[in-house]
Amino acid sequence: MSDIRTRGAGGSPLRGRAVIPGDKSISHRALLLGALAGGTARVSNFLPAGDCRASRRVAAALGADVEVLSPTELRIGGRGLALREPDDVLDCGRSGTTMRLLAGMLAGQPFAVVLSGDAQLRRRPMARVVEPLRLMGATILGRDGGRLPPLTVQGGALRGIDYRLPVASAQVKSALLLAGLYARGPTTLHVPGPARDHTERMLSAMGAEVEAWPEPAPGRGGQGLRITPAASLAPLDLTIPGDFSSAAFLLVAATLVPGSEVVLEGVGVNPTRTGLLDLLRAMGAQIDVLDEGSAGGEPIADLRVRAAELAGVEAGGDLVVRAIDELPVLAVAATQAHGETLVRDAAELRVKETDRVATTVQELRRLGAAIEARPDGFLVHGPARLRGVAVEGHGDHRLAMALVVAGLVAEGETQVRGCEWIADSFPGFEALLAGLGGRIGP
Repeated sequence: MSDIRTRGAGGSPLRGRAVIPGDKSISHRALLLGALAGGTARVSNFLPAGDCRASRRVAAALGADVEVLSPTELRIGGRGLALREPDDVLDCGRSGTTMRLLAGMLAGQPFAVVLSGDAQLRRRPMARVVEPLRLMGATILGRDGGRLPPLTVQGGALRGIDYRLPVASAQVKSALLLAGLYARGPTTLHVPGPARDHTERMLSAMGAEVEAWPEPAPGRGGQGLRITPAASLAPLDLTIPGDFSSAAFLLVAATLVPGSEVVLEGVGVNPTRTGLLDLLRAMGAQIDVLDEGSAGGEPIADLRVRAAELAGVEAGGDLVVRAIDELPVLAVAATQAHGETLVRDAAELRVKETDRVATTVQELRRLGAAIEARPDGFLVHGPARLRGVAVEGHGDHRLAMALVVAGLVAEGETQVRGCEWIADSFPGFEALLAGLGGRIGP
């Protein structure tokens, strides 16, 4: 699937029920932490996407026995905390999560490993992980002084540190928690705002001693974390919730296409992930949270969304941190909202798979949106009359899906080029959207 064509403006509404593929962040962690467990775990609703397959490959290369029972079900025989030295470079593909978490896992191992990936990953910054791991005693080499991959991680004796993260980053936090399993003495982290907490939830469920407490931070609620070195981790059977970041595209699509009503089943609603839900509701979206429950310590629910008129909002601070991966599709929603939508405090968007501020603005302007880039976000004037043209996904799965959603409300046909990377996070996206009534064709 390289191109997706949509026909919008007057098309049929989206209707029905859908099951969202498993959460990408949790799928990564189930594999990598499962490799550290002292026993066998069964994982259901695993996301069989390109990025997660990279984590599966490296877990196996480090000694885990990973058995694929079906595309979405795995049996993971953990190696324990003492991993096996791999025979070759560990290829992380396009996955920044895989590389950053691996850096923490490998910092305490008694061998050296090279972490690399494709050209896009080798352009992504790693300094925020490398610098604190060096403070813990790890030796890490890389291009530009260790700021860019490939990275060579020479494991060895680590010491616990008391460290204040410069920004709230789940990947950095996770890497340091994993390194803390091997350190001499506890590792204490101070996080200046909300960040995904899947790693600490999973570590706690596996028997690690992880403490968390609220801390004051300038302009936002911070968090303190402390992990105590562990002798072992217990295996964790897990059913992975549906990925909220994937659900986001259907939430926006059903909100914007007139007459739509869709129910998304079993979606993860971890509060560190649902900033977009709060933003859409603040804009006037009709989204109900139904049948709340839990799976493996993660909150889940069904989400019912109906078409609604939207009004512009201002988004910044903690809310943006909790919606960082969904901001391209929020920009699409903002093109149809009445008034201005301002997104600030989102400079992190510029160092994702692409500069998502620049590419989102560029491609939505092609469709006719009144959107302008800001150093740390964007400003959208709505509502805009979008017109179908050829647009480019820039090798970014989330941008490509956002543009497909925009095509559902644009007049005429929209051709989204470069959609092959959508499978990085949402395999079956095109078929699922068409099954709900989206006007998608070759």
